[in-house]
Amino acid sequence: MTAPQYAGKVDEILLGLTHAVRAAGVPVTYDRATTFLEAAALVGAGGLAQVRLAGRATLCAGPEDIVRFEQVYAEWFAGRDDLPRRVDREEQNELVSPLPEDDGADGVEGEADALHVAASEVEVLRHRDVAALSPEGKALLDRMIGQLRPRLPVRRATRRTAWRRGEIDVRSTLRAMLRHMGEPARVHHRRRGTRTRRVVLLVDVSGSMRPYADALLRLAHAVAQAPRQGGSSGAVEVFTLGTRLTRVTEALRTRDPERALVRVAEAVPDWSGGTRLGQVLQVFLTREHTRYLARGAVVVVVSDGWERGDGAELAVQLSRLHRMSHHLVWANPHRGKEGYRPVQVGIVAALPHVDKFVAGHSLRAFEDLLEVIAHA
Repeated sequence: MTAPQYAGKVDEILLGLTHAVRAAGVPVTYDRATTFLEAAALVGAGGLAQVRLAGRATLCAGPEDIVRFEQVYAEWFAGRDDLPRRVDREEQNELVSPLPEDDGADGVEGEADALHVAASEVEVLRHRDVAALSPEGKALLDRMIGQLRPRLPVRRATRRTAWRRGEIDVRSTLRAMLRHMGEPARVHHRRRGTRTRRVVLLVDVSGSMRPYADALLRLAHAVAQAPRQGGSSGAVEVFTLGTRLTRVTEALRTRDPERALVRVAEAVPDWSGGTRLGQVLQVFLTREHTRYLARGAVVVVVSDGWERGDGAELAVQLSRLHRMSHHLVWANPHRGKEGYRPVQVGIVAALPHVDKFVAGHSLRAFEDLLEVIAHA
């Protein structure tokens, strides 16, 4: 994989490198990316050796990050001996447009072909398995997930509001008549309003889910940022599942997704560990601060079903969760793959108790999952 040609725009090439490094699992924040660009400018961004040293010093926080950075760096600059010369802003304003000056049919046709190819690549990416994407593809996927606009489900509220039709609002109608000295006035109507129904996301971050965890948490961040009706507070709750239950709702309320994921990584102690879904769900349904969250909510469990504990215990807890929730959805990254069979212990225990069993391996699957949530 080689870096794209940006006609001398060194900063764009280096920013592309930061996106690829972040997609590989290194927690690169906005501040780190900015510091990297400044460091590369100071040491001389025209040389790849200087870029490598600047990246190691600013983007990496530990030995594991350095290993990942080196791998991405080698792939990103494969086949390149040097970077283009850095162009000043005055020079950028004087650059000739890279598009051809000829406005004839050939230019229009070439531009249309380029747009068609770009659109086709994006459409292919929407159906690709997240685990099979290259760092460059994951960086593009991250941007596409950020452009999703989830809609939260709604429920009927107990309080009634004024409306142009519906049941007669006797009190408002009588008050209007009194204002008119008892003369007949316009009949007022009312209806039950709507409020956002709570959505609870339980995301498996065990070792078997590691290739999908970053994309799924980005999807959870998009859901947590979705607008809500009726001033509903706490409409979205997000937990990670592994060997323990961890609430990451506050971290995902951070508007910037990169900062939010860094906060999640700092809060989750069992990242890429084992899986004890039955025990963790029991904690969720019995702990004082979480046991009420599933009542009347849309609960989404995202897991591949690899359970190290007792499948019978998981079935019991899922049965309780199904009775409490309004709608129980299980999303499995392997569900959409050809030849998949639900033979895992967790999936066998879950299927009798879930309302929807959907895929969760690609951007298209994420979009379908959001539609299921919106209409639950």
